[in-house]
Amino acid sequence: MVHRIGPIAWFRAGAKAEFRVVWGMDADNRQRFDELLEQVIEDLPEAVHALFDEVPLIVDDRPDDALVRRLAIDFEIPDEPRELERFARELCGLHSGRMLTERSVDDPADVPEDIRIFREGIVGIAGGWDGPRSEVDGAIAEQIRITILHEVGHHFGLDEDDLERLGYD
Repeated sequence: MVHRIGPIAWFRAGAKAEFRVVWGMDADNRQRFDELLEQVIEDLPEAVHALFDEVPLIVDDRPDDALVRRLAIDFEIPDEPRELERFARELCGLHSGRMLTERSVDDPADVPEDIRIFREGIVGIAGGWDGPRSEVDGAIAEQIRITILHEVGHHFGLDEDDLERLGYD
């Protein structure tokens, strides 16, 4: 499920997903995730690679507290530790900046744009680290791919209906 307010869109696990809580990301799992990420990026179309020359892809374990609080205000998430933690845990990706379809020559040139993905949210929606390695890695890689393409879709102006039709919801 993605929500948009102003120049920010965020993606988190939809209601149909079975979410597994991931408490922290140790060095081994971070490296494993990053290896899967590198493979996913390598397999993406060249046009997406070119986009990352202009719009950075930032990878974090989870959103920081300041971002969670800012988004919580925007999306009217109760300012309660439990709710904020759940929101932070489920967040998979975030596109910041103006979509290409909303840009104007009058827009300031210094408005930053980036795409962020969050390891813990992606691993959680993929079902966690438990299970046969090939199945787990496949599920996590697929969720990485979906999350990146979902956020790239927002960059190019796709709305939620478009992304759902493409299977990036």
